[in-house]
Amino acid sequence: MAHIDLNSDLGESFGPWPMGDDVTMLPIVTSANIACGFHAGDPAGILVVLREAARLDVSVGAHVGYRDLVGFGRRNMDPSSEELIGDTIYQIGALQGLAKAAGTMVRYVKPHGALYNTIAHDKRQAADVIAAIKAVDPSLVLLALSAAPIVEQARSAGVTVVCEAFADRAYNANGSLVSRRLAGSVIHDPELVASRMLRLVKEGRITAIDGTEIELEAQSICVHGDTMAAVSIARSVRDALVQDGVELKSFTHG
Repeated sequence: MAHIDLNSDLGESFGPWPMGDDVTMLPIVTSANIACGFHAGDPAGILVVLREAARLDVSVGAHVGYRDLVGFGRRNMDPSSEELIGDTIYQIGALQGLAKAAGTMVRYVKPHGALYNTIAHDKRQAADVIAAIKAVDPSLVLLALSAAPIVEQARSAGVTVVCEAFADRAYNANGSLVSRRLAGSVIHDPELVASRMLRLVKEGRITAIDGTEIELEAQSICVHGDTMAAVSIARSVRDALVQDGVELKSFTHG
């Protein structure tokens, strides 16, 4: 039986400003990338999400990002190595403390937004994030963009890497994500997203924005929690996979 992980970015609400529907999303996914306070999220809200993840046995990962609340972590930045290593360690450590209080634990790291896209190809910043992970806990898994150079870079450094594909994002022919500045970069149709992800799991292929057929290695599928149709998309993807006999389970559960 084929199997795949389904993850989403959660815990991103900030005080009275809600972001996404974490309560509805958690029973759908198998892994939750939890904000660590730098791009989004506040400690009280994060703790609530962690407690619910623990209750539902959803695997928890640290969704680390640039120190950029105003830009939601989606603005390109160039911190020094000392800053980036320190910031990454700080965020993982903060989530570890909250997770312990909630009765769960941090099992992996998934960088967020601009940091995620930068380290996919920027060897220096990638090395900083890898160094931070190894300094905190070398057993933590890195969730990274399929086919990006960071995958081999992290594996060569001794970090376990799980490759992911994005359900609701369009791809370029080289396997990179289409810039959010461009039309069509985010896919909002739940049925289209579901059919694309089912084909990816069954055939390992996806259609790029220019019509090119590309191959992607993926052990996890991400649905962004902050989009308008996030819950509908996640539910459609889950239903399509389950109905086709695909088992959904976190990559941290073996």
